[in-house]
Amino acid sequence: MFEKSQPSFKWGLRGLKQLLPANWTVIPSLFKSLSNRNFALFFIGQCFSLTGAWIQHTAMGWLVFHITNSTFMLSIYVFLTQIPSLLFTPFAGIIADTFDRKKIFMITQSLLMIYSLTLGILYYCDALSINLIFVLALLFGTVISIDAPARQSFYVNIVPKEDLANAIALNSASMNGSRFIGPAIGGIMLVYFGVGHCFFINAITFCAILTALFFINSKHIKVEKSKIGFLAEIGEGFAYAYKSIPIRAVILMLVVFSFFSVPFVMLMPAFVKLHFNGGADALGSIMSCVGAGSLVASIFLAARKSVIGIGKIITLSAIIIGIALICISFIHNIHAAYVICFFFGFGMIALAASVNTILQTLVLESKRGRIMSMFVMAFFGLPPVGSLTQGILSNHISMEYIIFTTGVISIISGVVFEFFRPTVRKYAWKIFADKGMVIPEIAKALDSSIQPSK
Repeated sequence: MFEKSQPSFKWGLRGLKQLLPANWTVIPSLFKSLSNRNFALFFIGQCFSLTGAWIQHTAMGWLVFHITNSTFMLSIYVFLTQIPSLLFTPFAGIIADTFDRKKIFMITQSLLMIYSLTLGILYYCDALSINLIFVLALLFGTVISIDAPARQSFYVNIVPKEDLANAIALNSASMNGSRFIGPAIGGIMLVYFGVGHCFFINAITFCAILTALFFINSKHIKVEKSKIGFLAEIGEGFAYAYKSIPIRAVILMLVVFSFFSVPFVMLMPAFVKLHFNGGADALGSIMSCVGAGSLVASIFLAARKSVIGIGKIITLSAIIIGIALICISFIHNIHAAYVICFFFGFGMIALAASVNTILQTLVLESKRGRIMSMFVMAFFGLPPVGSLTQGILSNHISMEYIIFTTGVISIISGVVFEFFRPTVRKYAWKIFADKGMVIPEIAKALDSSIQPSK
């Protein structure tokens, strides 16, 4: 699958320094992409909209488990919500490569706002049965499968190439800041106001992103229309990803992470109730701790000056995630779980955002939508399959043993990725240099990229 290479587990002082931002002007550089008017509008709109999305996500998970009192039924809901991302995203990637991404984004966001309003109305009409929730979840997932590739590919339309990595990391910060704030607000609202208010609040927050998109002046990047056919274009995208060693490596890493580790977050309502005997407030708090770690990871990545050392971040993130899952499978103290979930959230987003950055900077513009659709398929499409698998296993095996096993697998995946990292680095840096996406020090590093780090 990959060329043979010597493992590079001994990083040395220079290798460890590559993990750090190493930037004395780190504070102003954190927000450099916000100097772009279009991205600033997009960022502010996202902050409001995503906070509402996490409020609704917290409420829906709690509602489904409250109605069914079943981890398996909760896993079915998660599966139906996100499985369309696995099935339809390859087609959505071609749509994102062909049509105006801004228009696609506005349509999908409008549909999601209608979805939230529908949930709120049905809840207060006492017509929201579990079967109807499942049907709506499938429709929601279908819209998301079209929305996500357009969203992930939209950055290049509104920020210059030199600010792309910072914009991705800052957008990740907005997503994870909302992951921190949203569940906390959702937990409070569930206790004092009930589920229905969470749906209406989310619907209102969509006004922010729709208004921002209306005022954004983005240019539709026209790609030469292919004459090989729809299915052939999908195959072309997969062939391109397979032939590129760096893209193939990081996507495979993301696949393992998404199938085994991410389902822990999705099954959190059941885990908090069964393992810690916690209520809605505990669920909101523990998910906020995951969000806090995710936010710190996003800021950490936004402060970095270049892509040097990003492979090491992927390795360490997988190991941190594994250790966190193993630890939380043993402890029964909710306060200790808060601390552990902070580190889990840090590792989760550090890994996913690092993979996203590598893909965004490596990919050809003509393949961007299709490659980012693969990112969406892995990061959003595989977790429901993993959560359903874990939900089925929970009928026969304790959740503690399942989480412990996924933690071990995460650590192993990090070690395997580290073994092949020198080969991945060699090919990735050559592409970065050819595209002018890296600072001069990488050109010097290319001369020694075949050698293991000392």
